[in-house]
Amino acid sequence: MALALLLGAAACASARAAFPEAGRPIKIVVPYSSGGPADKTARDLAAALRKVLETSVVVENVAGASGTVGANKVLQAAPDGYTLLFSHIGMSTAYALYRKSSDTLDDFEYLGVTSELPMILIGRLNLEPSTWPELVRWIKARKGNVTIANAGTGSASHMCGLLIQSQVDTQITAVPYKGTSPAMSDVVGGYVDLLCDQSSTASPQIVAGRVKAIATTRKTRFESPPVMAAIPTMEEAGLKGISFSVWQGLYAPKGTPHIVLQVLNNAMRQALKDPAYVERQRADGATVVTDERMTPEGHRRLVKSETDKWSAIIKSANGFAD
Repeated sequence: MALALLLGAAACASARAAFPEAGRPIKIVVPYSSGGPADKTARDLAAALRKVLETSVVVENVAGASGTVGANKVLQAAPDGYTLLFSHIGMSTAYALYRKSSDTLDDFEYLGVTSELPMILIGRLNLEPSTWPELVRWIKARKGNVTIANAGTGSASHMCGLLIQSQVDTQITAVPYKGTSPAMSDVVGGYVDLLCDQSSTASPQIVAGRVKAIATTRKTRFESPPVMAAIPTMEEAGLKGISFSVWQGLYAPKGTPHIVLQVLNNAMRQALKDPAYVERQRADGATVVTDERMTPEGHRRLVKSETDKWSAIIKSANGFAD
């Protein structure tokens, strides 16, 4: 046993010396527009990974088709560990939304889940209702003339919007945008009524007093600042069964050598302990993952269970988009 451990450690040390090559950058593809929650977290992670791997780690935004363009770019990349994918729950919704999408479960290698963020249902600042019961009455009274923005089909905001829609018997008009930033801009500008978005992009607007917060998908309330702590959970607000977080994870092309995956997973796990990274996530209302989801096996099990869950929700909403 001792000999096996020594050999394993030696192999890992040898791989670390060979990968990454000195001066060769590692690229993390974010399949969404810049300025959004996934982009922000990926850049935080890249900064932490640079310290561990002692090489350049860059982020490239390849947006389009709700994340599938960027994902397909990574699928076609050389399986050598130098091109990675950073994505969120869109990896478990794309297959149900797009018939021509890749099959996440079989097409990628898993490196681990990094963090999870709650969603917050917000409205334009001059929105008449302030609570969920008031909002439901207001939506019903307007008979379909209510809009809810999202960052595109399959985005976390789209999925949250489907859950919100399932709680209301009256149609809410979905308004898709090409990313979180333009969707948020139109809520702040008062051009659209509602948006359910991740805390990293919603909370700055709430704290600045630019939008009205209705409820959060957290199981418990935010602890601070006071304006965030005042936001009720969806359970408290009356939306039963809508407590969830948006998880984010790292992937590699299929066929990447196991020893390279091991080096990357070890580096990721060290990066998740970086105090600067942890503090940036905390400030965004995110939770850094510390459980078995950090492992490739745990990550794969999560994607499988989330794919089953969201596929059922999408199909019930007739959510196919070719």
